[in-house]
Amino acid sequence: MTNPQPEYGVTSIEVMASMSGLDFVRGIFARSLPEPPIMENVEPFDCTAEAGLVVIHSVPGLRHYNPIGSVHGGYAAILLDSAMGLAVQTMLPAGSGYTTLEFKISFIRGMSKDTGTIRTEGRVLNAGRRAATAEARITDGKGKLIAHATTTCLVFEIPKNA
Repeated sequence: MTNPQPEYGVTSIEVMASMSGLDFVRGIFARSLPEPPIMENVEPFDCTAEAGLVVIHSVPGLRHYNPIGSVHGGYAAILLDSAMGLAVQTMLPAGSGYTTLEFKISFIRGMSKDTGTIRTEGRVLNAGRRAATAEARITDGKGKLIAHATTTCLVFEIPKNA
């Protein structure tokens, strides 16, 4: 089944707060909710979400190149941070949100327009009432590690008067 053309935008706080985190993320991936505008830069496809796990597929292209002729590290950063944050979101009850406090990326090998489809997998390590940690990995079509990351997120209650 092919997803409809993405609509980029920001879901209202009221709508987000009314849904469980898993339903919210699945709504974005199903395109029944707008995709975050940052994802227009990487145009993911075939995204899936389960409790504590998010998988995003994408294809690096020439438009992602830096001045030295390879895919810019920011491309990987968008995917890794998004996969980790959305994985944390899937663990949150309705009325809760998160924000990234910090993340660390390690680049293992470069990407080019010839890399093909890459897989970014974000997985929650621990989800508490106030903080959550997660990790993510980008692999190529042969399963070779391209980059990996870890994050710590602050978990909070969304204000009722937002």
